[in-house]
Amino acid sequence: MGISAEALREGLDELARREPGMARALAACGYPEPRIRPRGHATLLRTIVGQQVSVAAAASVWARLEALLGEGLPPQALLDAGFDALRACGLSRQKQGYARSLCELEVSGELNLAALPADDEAAIAQLVRIKGIGRWSAEIYLLFAEGRADIWPAGDLAVQAGLHRILGLEARPSEKQARALAEGWRPHRGAAAIFTWHCYNNAAL
Repeated sequence: MGISAEALREGLDELARREPGMARALAACGYPEPRIRPRGHATLLRTIVGQQVSVAAAASVWARLEALLGEGLPPQALLDAGFDALRACGLSRQKQGYARSLCELEVSGELNLAALPADDEAAIAQLVRIKGIGRWSAEIYLLFAEGRADIWPAGDLAVQAGLHRILGLEARPSEKQARALAEGWRPHRGAAAIFTWHCYNNAAL
């Protein structure tokens, strides 16, 4: 489960005490809604299916895959499916490779999504072994599906744009700058990330 509404409020209240820009933005924009996804296989597979396509197109592909493979697209069912059957559902050759990478790691026991390492960097290292899952996707999974409180996806352009507005910076910070700016926000950087998305195109700021 992701970070709850209560935990978000507590984290942002603490950040507002530390950072005047955060306090101003919180007063203007209010608290964000939680961003919560189910933990496990289906959420990572949805990430792969949704890459570089619209939300509607991804939902259509997912519905066809579920009709073929069953609810949640069990790993072994996907591995047993043929290329043409998956292609007919809308899964490209590249995405089939990514999906099979995830399923193979799970079926072999090399990746256990129910027991990822407690250390965030170690968990990210496990997840990026999946083809098609980079650091950003791993961070988003840990934030939304596992509710890890200190995940900070500093490479996300919307996070950077949100920081630009919240802190009144002259320009959008780079990934390195975004990482440095948030060092003093530990262990609430996950709440800060969700708040930056809430703020980056918010007309109240």
